[in-house]
Amino acid sequence: MAKTPPKETNQAAAEKQPEPQAQQQRAVKVDDSGVIAAYSNFCRVTGTPEELIIDFGLNPQPLGPPPESIAVSQRIIVNFFTAKRMLAALQMTLQRHEAAFGVIETDVQRRVLPQARAQA
Repeated sequence: MAKTPPKETNQAAAEKQPEPQAQQQRAVKVDDSGVIAAYSNFCRVTGTPEELIIDFGLNPQPLGPPPESIAVSQRIIVNFFTAKRMLAALQMTLQRHEAAFGVIETDVQRRVLPQARAQA
């Protein structure tokens, strides 16, 4: 009577399968030769059930009362899958920056030095 080889356990079979493609890190080549860079200190996020719309512009008075309107110079529209990947990349980048340079204060009034307010 010939013995049959033992069946693989689920864990052993899972260990032999290649990782899903989403988990593998691949270098992506980017051609930025035609890119136009723009500075922005204003961002507005809106969206639809299918897309996220991110508007960028320049607020000429970030410390005072906002002007009547802020001109939007760039609009990026992404699906929510891309938005989630972008959120993860931004979070990781900001964590690294804060670890190296300290916490970023987003409240403009807290960033203004007390001496600068007294002189104004």
